[in-house]
Order: sequence, then C-alpha cells, then structure tokens
Amino acid sequence: MFRLEAEVDKARRDLLRRRLRDADTAASPVLRALRGTPQERESPLHVWASDPAGDLAGGLVGHTWTAWLHVTYLWVDERHRGAGLGSRLLREAERLAAGGRGCTAARVETWDFQAPRFYRRHGYEVVCVIPDYPPGITEYTLVKRLEPETGTRRAHPG
Repeated sequence: MFRLEAEVDKARRDLLRRRLRDADTAASPVLRALRGTPQERESPLHVWASDPAGDLAGGLVGHTWTAWLHVTYLWVDERHRGAGLGSRLLREAERLAAGGRGCTAARVETWDFQAPRFYRRHGYEVVCVIPDYPPGITEYTLVKRLEPETGTRRAHPG
C-alpha cells in the first residue's frame, strides 16, 4: 500500500531530481557522455537593450544546454516595437549561442497572441501545438537549426 501526499517539500524534490538524473544517465549513453562536461549544465544567456535615456527597451532571457539555445523570454517595450529591436535581440542571442557556445539549434515556446509569426519569420519551425494551454490560448513550440559559427539558419538536408 502506498501513501500519497501533495505538499511542497524541497528535500524530496531534490532527491527525486537526483534519482531521475541517475536513472536517465544509466538509460542513455548520450546523457552519460554529457556528465562532467561543460555542456552538462545550463548556462544563462541574456541580451539587453537600453534606450538613449538608459531605460530598458527590451531584452532576451534564455540559457544554453548541450547544443541548444532555449529562449525563455523575449520582450520589447511597446514604444520600441516595430523598429527591429526584437529581431536584433534574437539574432544576437543566436550568434552568442552558436559562436561562443557551440549551439546548433534553438527553441522557444510562445502563445498564439504573442509571437509565433515573429519566430517563423526568423526561420523557426513549429514542432508542437498545444491548444487550450491555458484554456482559450494555444501554445507553440518552435525550433531552428543554427550554424555553429555564425548563428544563421542552416538548410535542412534532403
């Protein structure tokens, strides 16, 4: 018989994470090969833009892990939208990830009212659509292949 509990417990959460990591490492030669390498850990990647007054005009918050850039947040102040700032922030993050960190791909999640068209214009492809997440909204996951040296889009083979 098992007893189920629903509570926030940091110690058990950390134990569960360690046990899952150990089980995943044992089951996957790819994850086993990552252990102990610099790519094993997530590394923050942030790009900020300030306007002439020094106020935050926009920014991108993400991280790199293995050979992937994960864009977590990309925001541009309403006063600066339409001026190409979002594109500049995204291109710079891709350049930093591909050039200095060896990333070969990028991913992002966005909602239907946010920026799926923006990411498609920048070479991202939809790989997942989750309707009603949250209810009434559709979430998209998009990915893009990056050139290791330049951060530009690489054509898909064949």
